[in-house]
Amino acid sequence: MAELWALGAGELSRKIAAREVSPIEVMRATLTRIDAVNGAVNAVVSLRDREALMGEARLAEAMAPRGWLHGIPVAIKDLVAVKGVRSTSGSPLFANHVPGADDGLARRLKAAGAIVVGKTNVPEFGLGSHSTNPVHGVTRNPFDLSRTAGGSSGGAAAALATGMLSVADGSDMMGSLRNPAAWCDVYGFRPSVGLVPGEPGEKALLHRLSTLGPMARSLADLERLLGTLSDGLYRPVDPAPKAPRIGWLGDWGGAYPMEEGLLDAGEAALQGVARDLGWQVEAVAPPVPAELLWDSWTTLRSFVVAMELGPHWRVPEERSLLNAQAQWEVARGLALTGEAIEQALEQRRTWLAALEILFARYDALILPSTQMWPFPAEWDWPRAVAGRETDTYHRWMEVVVPVSLAGLPALALPAGYGATGLPHGLQLIGPAGDDGKLLALGRDWEAAIGPRRCVTP
Repeated sequence: MAELWALGAGELSRKIAAREVSPIEVMRATLTRIDAVNGAVNAVVSLRDREALMGEARLAEAMAPRGWLHGIPVAIKDLVAVKGVRSTSGSPLFANHVPGADDGLARRLKAAGAIVVGKTNVPEFGLGSHSTNPVHGVTRNPFDLSRTAGGSSGGAAAALATGMLSVADGSDMMGSLRNPAAWCDVYGFRPSVGLVPGEPGEKALLHRLSTLGPMARSLADLERLLGTLSDGLYRPVDPAPKAPRIGWLGDWGGAYPMEEGLLDAGEAALQGVARDLGWQVEAVAPPVPAELLWDSWTTLRSFVVAMELGPHWRVPEERSLLNAQAQWEVARGLALTGEAIEQALEQRRTWLAALEILFARYDALILPSTQMWPFPAEWDWPRAVAGRETDTYHRWMEVVVPVSLAGLPALALPAGYGATGLPHGLQLIGPAGDDGKLLALGRDWEAAIGPRRCVTP
């Protein structure tokens, strides 16, 4: 039998419910696995006291199951407040912050029976797709410890890939569920905006651009977790469309620079699976200029970040503790005019209109999940992609913007490994609200490529 730490959440749930294993055994196996591999990757942070966790596992053993996650250990992304657990957002401003109440996501996981063991690492305030910060340090890629695991859900992805967690939550504003999933060979799903509830009082524009979502090593676990995160709103669809029409957007007509071998590897993976599954893949010309999307996105993103972090920016002692990425976003956002924001919204409407035409023809669209292979963990961000200099800290992530700007559902699909053994992935993109159909296509993909494995760094 496989080690308990290597099992998916659904299998653990079944075994706990049937009393084939106990929550005590699962917790002990999880903590042993964390002891064995977390020192290398630094994915799980703010780990709770071992005796307290074993006590909660003993309590779960004595109780009737509360939900499908009953007795299963989870670690929650460090952008989410968890009662009684150090929750830092990767920022020195909150290095010792211990919330007195749970955010909604934490409440939903606990209501399903999960035991929170700690947090998963992130970039400071989730800005950028490299999970490093001055509080907890850098999360490393389990396939090559000299490389990044991505972000902002990098800790979650690395913990899944190494078997420290069986499922994980994440969030995605600018690829944060897609980039790390690609680089750690797991699945990540950015739901249609609105499917997973935000926090009460959350600003409307933020919730239009960013969303919480699930990560897992299997689609079955991912869908079950999505049901929990969405408070039961998500319902699976079965079966997937037959002979679906898939639009391949590639590198957006050359607008998105790609590191050597990455685009070819993604297209080869797509064509190989498409032949097996009977998918009809067609190359699609860029539906709108890439710069239109980028201009709209960077304006709206800076505006939102300035609203969120502006209060810290206005206090000199706190501003000095913000990293360069945060300071750049806030300064840019505070300088925006109403006219600039309205223009960005009009550009977004142009993109939404183009999508209506695309999805009248195609069941789904596909883009690479990243423009690079995992880069050295010591970098703050890449200064160039395929010889093209980056003019911002996040320009190397531009390929994720079409989904984020429109609030579309997107499933990060594992797509194999490059010449050096590093993973890469693809974004399977559907119309807003078609999450179930998109995940049904994902299940077919999973059947074609086989299960994901846990790796030991």
